Amino acid sequence: MSPPTAQINASQPVNSFEEICEEIDTLLLSRYPSKTVDDDSSSTSSFPSSTPSDSTASSFRDYTSPITPERVVKFYKEQHEKQTVACVIEKQNRFSSLNHAKMGVWNALELLNTLVDNSDPDTELSQIEHCLQTSEALRRDGQPRWFILTGLIHDLGKLLYFYGAEGQWDVVGDTFPVGCAFSQSIIFPEFFQNNPDYNNPKYNTLYGIYEPNCGLDNVLMSYGHDEYMYQVIKDYLPPEAGYIIRYHSFYAQHRENAYCHLMNDYDHEMMKWVKIFNPFDLYSKSDQPPNIQDLKPYYIELINEYFPEEICW
Repeated sequence: MSPPTAQINASQPVNSFEEICEEIDTLLLSRYPSKTVDDDSSSTSSFPSSTPSDSTASSFRDYTSPITPERVVKFYKEQHEKQTVACVIEKQNRFSSLNHAKMGVWNALELLNTLVDNSDPDTELSQIEHCLQTSEALRRDGQPRWFILTGLIHDLGKLLYFYGAEGQWDVVGDTFPVGCAFSQSIIFPEFFQNNPDYNNPKYNTLYGIYEPNCGLDNVLMSYGHDEYMYQVIKDYLPPEAGYIIRYHSFYAQHRENAYCHLMNDYDHEMMKWVKIFNPFDLYSKSDQPPNIQDLKPYYIELINEYFPEEICW
């Protein structure tokens, strides 16, 4: 069966979207080299045995003197200036209705992949290949089936780009809380100075509109594919899977521990899973793409174990 099609905003070329995703990944690899497990990691799981060492991670691309592309700098400047409390509330209200499409999970993977392939045939690694590399790394490491499936679908929320997102700044990139002071641990923190909330006394203190240790579920996060995909899958997968998907781009916390003052005990326990997942996501890429057709039967069976034939997007 042919994958579904979707309307694309002609003013937002898909090749630039794919390129910005790749360049953000490159920046993350440079900023967050592979490191050993934290002392508070889960007692039931571990970092992947196949995670590259620092020397290996730096050898498959040269990050000894990384130069951040101007496009990535401009991306984060726009993101930091536009992700306000009002913006996040508006996007949550608009996209949580999940009324943009109804299709199966594998079809959604093919849709994202087809759109990228048709618009940028020279891209070395497609979205579906990155998803499969992540899930296959989890599978080789003997992780639970729900965790393997989480790896497969963790970036599927990027379909948001084709369902009415304003650009790239409200789909990809690091995520962070709004409604309180922006941490200096967030990438390019200087760009928040032109955010309307930056000088708002309601929002520019440590806790802002929140209470100490209120829990991240009560915190407004900058909007993007993480929150969107969480809303899509939260009723189908274990809470750990939903938490990983919702916060896997929250680097200011799971790599910098900048927002512990907003987290409750549940967050501290669940964030361990995000930290376990992160190396599989960042360090699973390789020059050898996975064989999609060979892997498809396994993943169709895995998808059917957790999802109905069609879900709402």
